[in-house]
Amino acid sequence: TTFVEDVPADTISRRFRYDVALVSALKDLEEDIMEGLRERGLDDSICTSGFTVVVKESCDGMGDVSEKHGNGPAVPEKAVRFSFTIMSVSIRVEGEDDGITIFQGPKPNSELSCRPLCL
Repeated sequence: TTFVEDVPADTISRRFRYDVALVSALKDLEEDIMEGLRERGLDDSICTSGFTVVVKESCDGMGDVSEKHGNGPAVPEKAVRFSFTIMSVSIRVEGEDDGITIFQGPKPNSELSCRPLCL
């Protein structure tokens, strides 16, 4: 039998640069964002005054993964995922005080909406 102290703490992870992950997520939502512009009767050329992206960051445990790759220490190994969700995208229109929301996440707390930052 092995003890936790006998096994070096190895961490296997995959990290994504935050800016790259955010741009990738926005590119994936491009059709939804364009649809939001069309629904409000706006042209994409109006997006010159800036925009706001609301992001929710999270960290959740993915449970015991020791049985997936075997021969670990006597305690179960846990996997953790750092992720973010794009909650909404708004644009500023000249002459308007408030931003206009052109994308709202349909299920912002859904696992399907989460984009990984570190696995």
